[in-house]
This record gives sequence, structure tokens and C-alpha cells, in this order.
Amino acid sequence: MYSESDLQAAVDARVLTPEAAAAFRSHIASVRAAPGADEEHFRLITGFNDIFVSIAAVILLVAVAWIGESIHKALAGAFVAASAWFLAEYFTRKRRMALPSIVLMLAFAGGVAATMIGFLVEHGEALFGKNPGETVATLLGGGIALVTAGATWLHWKRFMVPITVAAGTAALAATAVALILSLTGVPQNSQTLVMALVLVAGLGVFALAMWWDRSDRARQTRRSDVAFWLHLLAAPMVAHPIFHLLGVTQGDNISSGAAVMVVAIYVLFGLIALAIDRRALLVSALAYVLFALTQLFQTFGAVELNVALTAFVIGSALLLLSAFWQNARAAVVGMLPANLASQLPATVSPQPAS
Repeated sequence: MYSESDLQAAVDARVLTPEAAAAFRSHIASVRAAPGADEEHFRLITGFNDIFVSIAAVILLVAVAWIGESIHKALAGAFVAASAWFLAEYFTRKRRMALPSIVLMLAFAGGVAATMIGFLVEHGEALFGKNPGETVATLLGGGIALVTAGATWLHWKRFMVPITVAAGTAALAATAVALILSLTGVPQNSQTLVMALVLVAGLGVFALAMWWDRSDRARQTRRSDVAFWLHLLAAPMVAHPIFHLLGVTQGDNISSGAAVMVVAIYVLFGLIALAIDRRALLVSALAYVLFALTQLFQTFGAVELNVALTAFVIGSALLLLSAFWQNARAAVVGMLPANLASQLPATVSPQPAS
């Protein structure tokens, strides 16, 4: 199975002509009765060998982490980061394997962060005392995130794995949140402040994802894959704080008004997902709307079947939306101003290049 970025790479390497690639895209779109952009392609696995290599890599990384920790806690992360980079030189740069590249990239970023955390575990008390205080701890967390972001930037420059941008952006967002919390002194009611900051950061990540999306409206290059992972990162950062501030995550039951609000927000997320042609928001907020609908059915007396009714309603709605995604997109995008609609993925297949 080949992605749009693979097809574009074949054109760049002159294996295929641009006309042949465009004709192939048009053929696939006509067979599936869906524009290529609407399929939201991204590479995860190209064959079972991806899974095989990923399992082997994870086993090896666990082993080197174990060996490193037996020497010094900081070496566990350092050995993982170094091993992940070394393996990526072959499986990412030469073999271009999708799933192993994702696993190795995440292992590298996690290893860099774990190296600093392990060092602090071993020597933090000697450097900062037994109780360094919340401000110092927050600044240290922000510093770890910032260094991790720098490491992911180097990884991106070397290997260009699409998920790397999302990982680095997440680290930068964590750095910004930590710095703001340290400046505010981390008040007792910081949970609300943290959620508000995560929401703002999520909106920033969403804007960055739209910037990448805007640069490839036909979704035929690696830039679209980068945007996919950024949307996948932004979705929970936007959805969770909103529903937390509504009180959905703070107890076993919510009021009928809050439940209706959750459903209304989910509908709004659906409209945004249709407009930008990305389904991440719908998936990220799914658990919250399931919980809210369950509470509503229970309120109106359907206690025994509330979970079944909720699953039936949401499942049916999402399947119908998937079946008529193009029609719904065309209707939503058609209601937007022309200058805004022109920045969104096209609702029809792109024309072959002249």
C-alpha cells in the first residue's frame, strides 16, 4: 500500500510522469467515488514487515534501557536515544519504513527526556535540595521539554519523519505552559489554569496544523502527513480542556444542561472537521459525547438501555457521516466565505498539471 507522499516521491524521482500520477489519482478517486484529499491518507504500515521490525526494535530498546539503568539511571534514556537514532539511519533513511520510523522517533524523543529525568533522579537532591519548590520543579520540567524539542528538530532535519513535527510542537507547548506556571507561582487552583493554558496551546497547534494543511490542499506530499499528526495532537489539547471546564471529567454524573452542551460542542467539532476535512476532533471528543449522551438517556428514563442507545445513536451518526462525508463537506464549505473556502482542501479531485 502506497501513500500520496510515496506517489509524489516517485514523480520527483522521475519514475512516474506527473501526468501518469495525476491519471492514477483520478482513477482511484473514480473507483472509490471520493476525491483523493478526502481519503486523509497517511502512512502507518506498508506490510507485515513494518510490524515485525517495530516489535524487534521495541525489544531491543527495552533491553538497552535495562542495561543502561543498571549502570546509571540517566544512561537508560541515553542508550535508548542513541540506539533509536542508529536504527533510524537504516530503517528510516534507507528503508523508509513507516511504523518503525514512528516508533524509533518516539523512542528517541522519550530517551532524550528520560536521560535528563534520570540525571535529576540521581543528582537532583544534591543540586536543588530535598524540596526544591514548585517553581523550580516547573522550570526544570520546562527545561527538559525545551531540550527535547531541540532534539526532535535535529531528528527532523536528519530523517524528516512526519510525526517529528508534532512531537517537537508538543515539547514546545509543554515548555510554554511550564514557563507560564512558574511565572504565576503555580497557585492552589492551578488545575483550571493548566487546562486553560493547554487549551490555548491546543489552539496554537491547530493553527500550525492548518498552516501545513494550507500548503498542500490536494494532500499529495509529506506536508499533509505532518498536518495529520499535528491535528491528532491538537484535538485532545482542545477537546479535553473544554470538557474539563464544563465539569464533564470531575464526577460520575453531570447535569442535563452540561450534557446538552457537550453534544452541541461535539456537533460544532463535527462542522469544523468537515470544513477542514480532518476527523481527529471527532475521534478525540468521542468519549465525552458518549458519556454525555449516556447521562441524557438516563435522565429521561432509559436507565437499562442507556449505554446501548448511546452506542447506537453515535455509531449510526458517525457511519452516516462517513458515508456522506463528501456531500456534507460540500454543504459546509459552500456556506463559508469564498476567501476562507479557498484555503481549505478542495472538495473535488485536483486537475492534472498542465
